[in-house]
Amino acid sequence: MTQTVKDIAAALGAKAYGAVDLSVSGLSEPATAGLDDLALAMSPAYGDALAQGKARAAVVWAGADWQALGLEAAIEAPRARLAMAGLTQMLDIAPVGVGISPHAVIDPSAQIEQGASIGHFSIVGAGAVIGVGCRIAEHVSIGAGVTIGDGGKIHAGVRIMRGVHIGARVILQPNVVLGGDGFSFVTSAPSNVEIGRKTLGKTPFTAPDDPTQHRIHSLGGVVIGDDVEIGANSAVDAGTIRATSVGNGTKIDNLVQVGHNVQIGDDCLLCAQTAVAGSARIGDRTVLGGKSGVGDNLTVGADCVIGGAAIVLSDVPVGSFMMGYPAQQMLTYRARERQLRQANIRNKSVPKLDERY
Repeated sequence: MTQTVKDIAAALGAKAYGAVDLSVSGLSEPATAGLDDLALAMSPAYGDALAQGKARAAVVWAGADWQALGLEAAIEAPRARLAMAGLTQMLDIAPVGVGISPHAVIDPSAQIEQGASIGHFSIVGAGAVIGVGCRIAEHVSIGAGVTIGDGGKIHAGVRIMRGVHIGARVILQPNVVLGGDGFSFVTSAPSNVEIGRKTLGKTPFTAPDDPTQHRIHSLGGVVIGDDVEIGANSAVDAGTIRATSVGNGTKIDNLVQVGHNVQIGDDCLLCAQTAVAGSARIGDRTVLGGKSGVGDNLTVGADCVIGGAAIVLSDVPVGSFMMGYPAQQMLTYRARERQLRQANIRNKSVPKLDERY
């Protein structure tokens, strides 16, 4: 998609300099940029690399001497990553809708709104509603009674089970599963887990008379808000009686597990390999770092940051920055790590204290 430097700058709300009518058709790193590419040199660290490529135009850092860098045109971007968001959205090549594939299987009672496309070998169940302009890729399974809001993008291999309701402009990356049964079982007598929690491990565990795990079915479905994105191979389990919910604007990375009955607020970020156990509540705008975990029935307040690999085992107050296992306030965690390292140094068991602490 070809655009002028002037038009790109206007769309970004940025300043353009030089030959602003110059057209570009793609983005590139500075060293490998061609004549028709817009090079991304958004910090001084990338300035020298411009000479290795052939770019005539680039996005540069605030205050850069773009003429000295050998450019004919430049866009000044004070906040590089925000500019990246706008640029990639503008210059991405949107997939072309195929209409309704003759190889799709659509129940006669399903409602397909205007402009929706459904790819090869996808299945749409009874009573499902596919919103205006939705793009359903190939090999997608959409269960009975599912609703998908306008402008949705459902990529290949996605599985949407019955009782799932999805808002507008939602993006589901390949192999997402929404609405599978939660991991919920119960034994006829108290299990060793229940006994351990009650006695704090003081009672030795023994083999139960009846170890059978009785399955608790998930009847509550899933509700996904507007403008949510869910990454490849992630799963959101159905609630037991009430729905599992994901709030408006929340973004979920690849390989994330959201358990049954979980309530996730608006504009949250859940990074890769995060796991949120059943019935936990995550407040608005909270960030869960990669490989972090939240225990069942816990509440993490709004505007929290849970650091990578931190494991939350108790409720977290609003506005907290937590790290470690078990997760604790950042300053407490750093003080504890400092003391531990200093003790180890005295014992000559580890290198000198890392400057980070």
